[in-house]
Amino acid sequence: MSAFLALEEGYLEKLNHVERKKHLQKIKIVRHLYVKGARSNAEICNRFSISSPTSMALLNELLAEGLVEKQGRGESVGGRKPELYGLRNNSLFVLSIEMEKFSTRMAIFDGNNHNITGSHTFPIRLSKNLTAVDELHHHANSLILSSGIDTDKLMGIGLSLPGLVSSKEGASYTYLLTGQNEMPLQDLLALKFNKPVYIQNDVKSATLAEYRFGAAQGKRDVLVLTLDWGIGLGVITDGKLRIGTSGFAGEFGHIPFIDDGVLCHCGKRGCLETVASGSALARMAREGMQAGQETLLKELSGQELEKIEPQAIIQAANEGDQFAINMLAETGRNLGKGIAMLIQLFNPELIIIGGKIAEARQYITTPIQQSINTYCMTQLRERTEVALSQLGQEAGILGPVATVMERIFEHRIESTK
Repeated sequence: MSAFLALEEGYLEKLNHVERKKHLQKIKIVRHLYVKGARSNAEICNRFSISSPTSMALLNELLAEGLVEKQGRGESVGGRKPELYGLRNNSLFVLSIEMEKFSTRMAIFDGNNHNITGSHTFPIRLSKNLTAVDELHHHANSLILSSGIDTDKLMGIGLSLPGLVSSKEGASYTYLLTGQNEMPLQDLLALKFNKPVYIQNDVKSATLAEYRFGAAQGKRDVLVLTLDWGIGLGVITDGKLRIGTSGFAGEFGHIPFIDDGVLCHCGKRGCLETVASGSALARMAREGMQAGQETLLKELSGQELEKIEPQAIIQAANEGDQFAINMLAETGRNLGKGIAMLIQLFNPELIIIGGKIAEARQYITTPIQQSINTYCMTQLRERTEVALSQLGQEAGILGPVATVMERIFEHRIESTK
């Protein structure tokens, strides 16, 4: 088995200086192939400033270990087309878990980001305490067993969940609370699975997915807004995901926006989320119908009205319902005003809008752009593109994969130096 996969305790201590340096070079090559895809020997030489014979020797070792394979030939600038080397399908795996409030989605991906199991959704509800952990472990183990993968090749498990999550500490401060004197959630799960586990806030996780696999690939300064029941913000500056001192950077939905406004679930009044989120849309819909507003949404019974979801409002808008269109427009205008502040703070080249509310498309993006034009300085807004996520809901399940691979490579490189 590849030493990169096994990395048994004490393995690095057995290596002399030359062997350790070679091991580090191989890890960097594997990471490069994971991030960039198949590359030629010459491209690897240039990227890592090593000689062609050295690069070829490292690639041959990775070929022999089953991590890398030849993947055809690249473009030629004259002469013979160069052979391309990429990660072998099914040479390593990651289990991705995306937890939402009322359901949990899981899938296993290989090193080329192929979803080998398909996405499976389970009725696991997020809880404040640890009651969901055993259920999570049961379904995840069942998926691993039914997949038939070699579990020695399972690099790790990524878990995204909403709320305050510190990826530095491996702790959640909103859901699945472990208690002040107990081990952090990440360590507890790693003990249960006997595999590395990495947890991340759902929005930061989706931001990593956009950076690795979506519209943010190759960009340096990007903001990712996730619009669901709440509002989440992921910030990439200088090509790095920013998490802040406590790991909680990006709580954009809780900036003060309306004086003496509606009470937010965070305990403050007038947060942006109270006027520009899925929760705000649902509240406005209920209030309007209770006041006698004519709308297609009235077809809902009184009981269902209490459970109205943003998707119903988006559907009504798509069917030409003016009340639904007006609510989405107001939501977009408020969002755009907030986004104008972000543009002037971060000067991004791209803002990606994702999440369930993004499915409203032009009903939300047009008023957002109008507000940006109104409230943002011309010199900044003209250099900022606003785009809908290309990944859509797939960002949620791809994010934990990106988290695991990024952290695994970081750990391996740091431990080998």
